[in-house]
Amino acid sequence: MNPAETVAATPHFPSDADPREIFRAGRAAAGGPVTLACSFSIDDVVLIDLLKAHHDELTVFAIDTGRLNEETYEVAETVAQRYGLAIQWYFPERAAVEQLERDKGLFSFRESVDNRKECCFIRKVEPLRRALSGFSGWVTGLRRAQSITREELAPIEIDAVNGGLIKINPLLHWSDGQVMNYAIKHRVPVNRLHRAGYPSIGCAPCTRAVQPGEHPRAGRWWWEDPEHKECGLHKR
Repeated sequence: MNPAETVAATPHFPSDADPREIFRAGRAAAGGPVTLACSFSIDDVVLIDLLKAHHDELTVFAIDTGRLNEETYEVAETVAQRYGLAIQWYFPERAAVEQLERDKGLFSFRESVDNRKECCFIRKVEPLRRALSGFSGWVTGLRRAQSITREELAPIEIDAVNGGLIKINPLLHWSDGQVMNYAIKHRVPVNRLHRAGYPSIGCAPCTRAVQPGEHPRAGRWWWEDPEHKECGLHKR
């Protein structure tokens, strides 16, 4: 059975489906090892807590772009210690970062969408490809409520951009409130920036706090239109 047939054969999940059921179905569809992508946002840490009974069945990886916030590193250490995780860290290729900064400076990503995507490719997308090498599927904390660019996602889908891997999005239907309530109830480690008005956290120069009433992704690449606000990790 090819990947498309495998995904088509997975069950239909209602909006109130247990994320663990989605994970189990996705892992079965992958038919091989799966890995969980963690940026140490509240969504990803909630997902790690939800799947703690399955930690021996998947690895957890993170991408250090070289421009993360100190608060992100703090929660990363806390998560690793609390859950006993050996987080697999990936970094950009040194030569590519050096060349970019020599040629275009330190803030070229604010000059155009193309420049920003170039920076994201070097710092995120290329390391992601290495992180996914050898895996049959990967797990994300993506949710439809996060962005207009994520409204068409499915709980289990084929990631054609990354070689046809199975992509599993267990929290897809959860609202912001569900994520926060779970985090409070289960006392999961939460990035301090979330409490400072940062609902979405990326690289430090590309993330700011949002104002009351603003969309949660308004603080990411705030100089761009909403339809461009993806870094390339989840390109469709």
